[in-house]
Amino acid sequence: MTRKRNLRTELIRSKMVDIEDSVSLVEANLPSSFEEFSQLGLVKDGIYKRMEFAIENIIDICSIINSDLHLSVPESEESFVENLANAGIFTQNMAEKTRRMKGFRNIIVHRYGKIDDILAHKILTEHMEDFYEFIESIEQFLGRNVEQPDRKDLGAKSK
Repeated sequence: MTRKRNLRTELIRSKMVDIEDSVSLVEANLPSSFEEFSQLGLVKDGIYKRMEFAIENIIDICSIINSDLHLSVPESEESFVENLANAGIFTQNMAEKTRRMKGFRNIIVHRYGKIDDILAHKILTEHMEDFYEFIESIEQFLGRNVEQPDRKDLGAKSK
């Protein structure tokens, strides 16, 4: 596959698979009621760790694209997100959702023992689609920026 830009697409795609795997596991184990969620014990801890991992992969993807496209030297992780929105890689709405995901990750990481389970459950049950929307935004960007092999090249290789 020939690239229009020097993007580490394989790395980006592998991180998107990791995000999808984590989100699927969380969805499979996330009860709809807070009462059930509050009683999960280690499973709840696993849900938090999987969300942390998924969000870290989102931050990594933003950083990789920012770096590979030489958008700018970011001052912070928020700058990665803003740079991608300003470059049209995703919308301002998606940038805001990504910033909120990062904020949730910070709560998980820095106040792990004091997470507000009610708020966390609300976020998890109402915003899981944001992860899929992020992946779709990046897929669309990659589709616009990575050349597909020419069909006659594929035929020549298979002979």
